[in-house]
Amino acid sequence: MAPTLILIRHAQALHNVDRDYSLHDPPLSKLGHEQCQRLQEHLRTHQPLAAQIEYIVASPMRRTLQTMQESLEWLMQKGIKAETDARWQENSDKPCDTGSSVSTMKQEFAELASSGSLDTIDPDYPSKDGQYAFTQPAVIGRGMSALADLRKRPEKVIAVVSHSGFLRTAIGQAQWNNADYRVYEFTGSNEYGLVLKEWKETEEKGGGLSISEKGKAPIVKGDFPEERVEKVRESLGEQAQGETTKELPN
Repeated sequence: MAPTLILIRHAQALHNVDRDYSLHDPPLSKLGHEQCQRLQEHLRTHQPLAAQIEYIVASPMRRTLQTMQESLEWLMQKGIKAETDARWQENSDKPCDTGSSVSTMKQEFAELASSGSLDTIDPDYPSKDGQYAFTQPAVIGRGMSALADLRKRPEKVIAVVSHSGFLRTAIGQAQWNNADYRVYEFTGSNEYGLVLKEWKETEEKGGGLSISEKGKAPIVKGDFPEERVEKVRESLGEQAQGETTKELPN
């Protein structure tokens, strides 16, 4: 049976504060650390499903690793396995959405390194080429690849710490505010890949903490560089249509 997914967006990072996207792989802000504590308290006291988490996976960027450590440490301390997967990194190729070298991350996150949590990072990381390119087909493709691997895992409940741009455009077609989460079940597949259905509880509340925008948020013009997306717009049909917007780095 396919696992249930708790999809978490990282807490506020420094680039979110003043929208300074020139910051390279920024860490959490002071508020971000506070948000992690709030998220942990909520999961432990108000979300029974969280106690059933058997596996944790995170994007290998500073803000997601910090969020994982500070929000899910109570699970990791009980021996729940935590790993990193570069496919869950953010979409854009701006400095704020480009990761740091694996050697740097192992120095900064020594505890995760010693536990082996960083050994699963793709050696190509932090490349923004190939499956990690900032194009619509590449982002959707790695989203489907990441989901396919989770679907095959034996655990019944899995937590993922990722980024709002990637979670919205490649995974859940919804909005995530900082340090909020949504719960999804696998329901099948279509011509684009695997299909998820959000729990009514988090969908109607606007995320598990009721702090995210309600309603669907599909891919729209402006989410990806126009010169790179034009050739795939017809093949994706309505999934790529909508009023013009600008997907800001997250």
